[in-house]
Amino acid sequence: MTMISHVSVGVRDTARAAAFYDAICGALGFKRVADYLPHAAGYGATAPEFWIGQPHDGGAQSAGNGTHICFAAPSRKAVDKFHEVALAHGGASDGAPGLRPEYTPDYYAAFVRDLDGNKIEAVHLPPPPMLAAKDGAKTKKAKAAVAKTGAKKKTAMAKTLTKAKAKKPAPKVKTKAKAKR
Repeated sequence: MTMISHVSVGVRDTARAAAFYDAICGALGFKRVADYLPHAAGYGATAPEFWIGQPHDGGAQSAGNGTHICFAAPSRKAVDKFHEVALAHGGASDGAPGLRPEYTPDYYAAFVRDLDGNKIEAVHLPPPPMLAAKDGAKTKKAKAAVAKTGAKKKTAMAKTLTKAKAKKPAPKVKTKAKAKR
């Protein structure tokens, strides 16, 4: 089950915005999978997860202050391409491709503003070591991280058991009561 079905951003001119999103989504391996021009268009791998369109209330489009959409990129090279293509299609840079260690050490992202001022991000993150091992990844880094985590857990469990044994009072020894005479 996924947490989010889809996300939409408002645009002033859907056909113009579709040309922009065709390019940047294509750089990330996604495509337009739903077309309701001149009103809306949807993007994804096989089903629409990201939509662009004119606001349903007929009001003016506005970019959300503090709101941004982040697309998952398959590689750092795809993040670079996303940024390059966005600028070539009229977008504005809001953060060049690069590491963002303030988020996590391996967070590689780029930020752009689309033609209507919406903030769009592309990020490439390697899978967590435990997930990588579970999914069958055979990288040395993932295996080492899993082994290290397992060793730490075993050591922690051993220390806990040792402490518990040390704190446990010695069992009482039953003695035979002397028979009363």
